[in-house]
Amino acid sequence: MYKTFFGLKEHPFNANPDPRYLFLTREIQEALAGLAYGIKNRKGFILLTGEVGTGKTTLLNRLLDWLNMEGVATAYIFNSQLDVSQLFDLMMADFGIPCERRDKSYVLMRLNQWLLQRYRDRKTSVLIVDEAQNLSLEVLEEIRLLTNFETANEKLLQIVLSGQPELDDKLRDPRLRQLRQRITMRCRTQPLSMQELSGYIAERLRIGGANSVPIFSPEAIEAIYKYSRGIPRVANLLCEHSLIGAFVDQVRPVPARLVEDAAREFELDELDPMARPVTRSNAEQPTPMEGLLRNLNQLLQDMNRANSAR
Repeated sequence: MYKTFFGLKEHPFNANPDPRYLFLTREIQEALAGLAYGIKNRKGFILLTGEVGTGKTTLLNRLLDWLNMEGVATAYIFNSQLDVSQLFDLMMADFGIPCERRDKSYVLMRLNQWLLQRYRDRKTSVLIVDEAQNLSLEVLEEIRLLTNFETANEKLLQIVLSGQPELDDKLRDPRLRQLRQRITMRCRTQPLSMQELSGYIAERLRIGGANSVPIFSPEAIEAIYKYSRGIPRVANLLCEHSLIGAFVDQVRPVPARLVEDAAREFELDELDPMARPVTRSNAEQPTPMEGLLRNLNQLLQDMNRANSAR
């Protein structure tokens, strides 16, 4: 819709995790280098965490591109709402390991044989699990046990767990202390600073085919930072809808008021994009319905006692 108006060849703010658009901040470079180092040196368990929308999946896609060029076998699990059997099915299929039976002992035997052969051929194998904060404790424990595939000196299977900050919270569970102790490297993604966000927008526009003519006013970029809090995914949303609004109004560069309009449309003027889910603990106050039921139960008990006294 707006590409011709702004002189673009493609939409630069699509939500897809296109690795071409990975913006290499210092934190992203450190995370990418840490993942590559951990895999190349067979460190075993590597953890990647970061706030929602900070580019973890885009980073993993860039990593996968590099691993494929290096001849590394990869299994990429992106749907983490799985039980143990489904996890093994997807992993074996992604690795391309033929498996005539589905019973766990046979699957693990085939996987071990395959990993040993790749190790003898001096080849690396990597399991990457995205959205790992959704994994059950049972599945996380099974993933930990996969690191028992090893020689006397090195791990046969490298494992990357990627997830939101809730994954860090889950790994503090005492039941996962064995897994936590096996994590050899921790990598993180962070929200962008104001300066980084400005560079992020400019780089995505450049890749999208923009010339040197400014597309967003400085005030618009400040507004994007204000409402996105430096979260790239939210910034993409604001940029995309601001460009559409500017095309409709036939204005260039994009003014701050159109960013404000987009922020209000998606309630970003009211909601914090980094707000964590709120769960009510047992110590918190009961809901009105719970209080009503408790009072009703007390009333019935009082009535029974009164009837008995008669």
